[in-house]
Amino acid sequence: MAANGKGEMAMNGNGAATARKPKGLLPSITTSDKHHDVCHDMSAPTVKAQTIDELHSLQKKKSAPTTPIKGIQGTFAALSEEERQKQQLQSISASLASLTRETGPKVVRGDPASKSQTSPRVHQQHVAEPAISASDSSLKFTHVLYNLSPAELYEQAIHYEKGSFITSTGALATLSGAKTGRAPRDKRVVKDDVTGEELWWGKGSPNIEMDEHTFMVNRERAVDYLNSLDKVFVNDQFLNWDPENRIKVRIVSARAYHSLFMHNMCIRPTPEELEDFGTPDFTIYNAGQFPCNRYTHYMTSSTSIDLNLARREMVILGTQYAGEMKKGLFSVMHYLMPKRRILSLHSGCNMGKDGDVALFFGLSGTGKTTLSTDPNRYLIGDDEHCWTETGVSNIEGGCYAKCIDLSREKEPDIWNAIKFGTVLENVVFEEHTRVVDYADKSVTENTRASYPIEYIPNAKIPCVGPHPKNVILLACDAFGVLPPVSKLNLAQTMYHFISGYTALVAGTEEGVKEPRATFSACFGAAFIMMHPTKYAAMLAEKMQKHGATGWLVNTGWSGGSYGSGSRIKLAYTRKIIDAIHSGSLLKAEYKKTKVFGLEIPTEVEGVPSEILDPVNTWSNKLGYEDTLMKLAGLFKNNFETFTDHKIGKDNELTEEILAAGPNF
Repeated sequence: MAANGKGEMAMNGNGAATARKPKGLLPSITTSDKHHDVCHDMSAPTVKAQTIDELHSLQKKKSAPTTPIKGIQGTFAALSEEERQKQQLQSISASLASLTRETGPKVVRGDPASKSQTSPRVHQQHVAEPAISASDSSLKFTHVLYNLSPAELYEQAIHYEKGSFITSTGALATLSGAKTGRAPRDKRVVKDDVTGEELWWGKGSPNIEMDEHTFMVNRERAVDYLNSLDKVFVNDQFLNWDPENRIKVRIVSARAYHSLFMHNMCIRPTPEELEDFGTPDFTIYNAGQFPCNRYTHYMTSSTSIDLNLARREMVILGTQYAGEMKKGLFSVMHYLMPKRRILSLHSGCNMGKDGDVALFFGLSGTGKTTLSTDPNRYLIGDDEHCWTETGVSNIEGGCYAKCIDLSREKEPDIWNAIKFGTVLENVVFEEHTRVVDYADKSVTENTRASYPIEYIPNAKIPCVGPHPKNVILLACDAFGVLPPVSKLNLAQTMYHFISGYTALVAGTEEGVKEPRATFSACFGAAFIMMHPTKYAAMLAEKMQKHGATGWLVNTGWSGGSYGSGSRIKLAYTRKIIDAIHSGSLLKAEYKKTKVFGLEIPTEVEGVPSEILDPVNTWSNKLGYEDTLMKLAGLFKNNFETFTDHKIGKDNELTEEILAAGPNF
């Protein structure tokens, strides 16, 4: 029986009518002669679920079995999965123990909002018999969101944290609250019998003291706040890519933003390493959404960032700016590593294809990031490093890049790294498209991107390298009197390393043309813990032992100070850096400058010879002499802070360093 031109009807063996499906039409629905009351859609297989909740439970695949531990070494080795998780919860509960109650909270893994969780595993760590028998915190569960993936942290941030959005490139845009930068005046370090002798205190030092009791007051305040929450984020990660000297860190925080930030910035453990993690070497309690009590001794505001090196703990109150965690841990490394005869450095680091390593030191605006991120060289790291007996290693697992005025043309690697998994701090984006406007300073000029280092295409993984061949000190000299490049002897390297000089323009208003000198000891005064001469002596020792050469490179002005001269072309600076990397600059002829006594080459390939000696570029020779003497005086005044610290046998090294400074 024909139906029409679009389809046909036929009779089967039982005399029933069947439809022949023509091409291009939807799948047909057939009926069965045995169950005439049921209609079956046979176009696709059905799911193995009876309810919508059961269907949703099928969507998330259970994690693969944990990686087996090789051998029986380690805290959690040779344990069942149940025992391993129990010990992990014990460790976290102990970290969150209240000192007054002497007991850890009841902790359970997982999100309290998850409906799929049934009969969660609970643990409470009792350190001793509780001093207080009951409290609200002891009656509740604290859910631990442990080492969540970026995807899970995205979900937490977007669902629970106002101001969290996914940008057009897939990055997570967040807000850090009232504080959009570090608060160095609110940072405190516990001064005890040991740190009182070992650390740098007094004039010029970044270390502001507090006593043990005040730290414990702030610690209790932070821990009580975290225990009062329904859930906390816990990250167990590493610092230092050198496996022999890595540090285990635990970060306890209240925000998914903070957890993702540290996921990016610290080294991410493998499943095997996480199973064998054990007790952390250092713990951060980030209760930044909760203020400190400003009436507490040593407090100057509602913000306090406190380091206790004896307890290996850090407490954050009153600031949600994530950079406090990163730089707080860097300060810790500046204490722990030198005690192991390892030099901690605030520097960029890259490596050539032949294995030649270069360190780049420089303050903001000197070009450290631009010059160390070289497409022809491997990036070991952009900010924090250690120099050990075997070579250099990156301290971090990620990069924390400035975003203001970011463009694809100027910084293609950073631009392309801003994708899924990256945290964008305090940026402004278009409401509908979520396209970021990197020139917009509405929230702050200090906009930042945090991303894993493997987002950089030429990153060297693992982030380690041999001993450095060149140590490059960058200065943006807005006075215009330092040469574009100078070769330094060891004493000069120590002097300029301790000085940490650059110059900033005082302002951009009309008529304001006077530059302002800025000195930051070891190119990172805010983070060092010991006296600068300690780090300088270690740097000189390692450079001498491994044959590294020191260089001072001026990326600032030539032909006059800011306002009359012009900025040295980036193309020329790149040629200079290339000549340093290749070794050709070591073979050049040199002459010595007046006052600073710097050795400058007479020729560099690709760079006009007349600009290599700054006096040649000034039309006003008298103005040059006056400006040179002015800068020399600023160097001398700054260095007076360090002259009272004696180093070397019979103070010989101190005298040698002083002699390496400007002489007039």
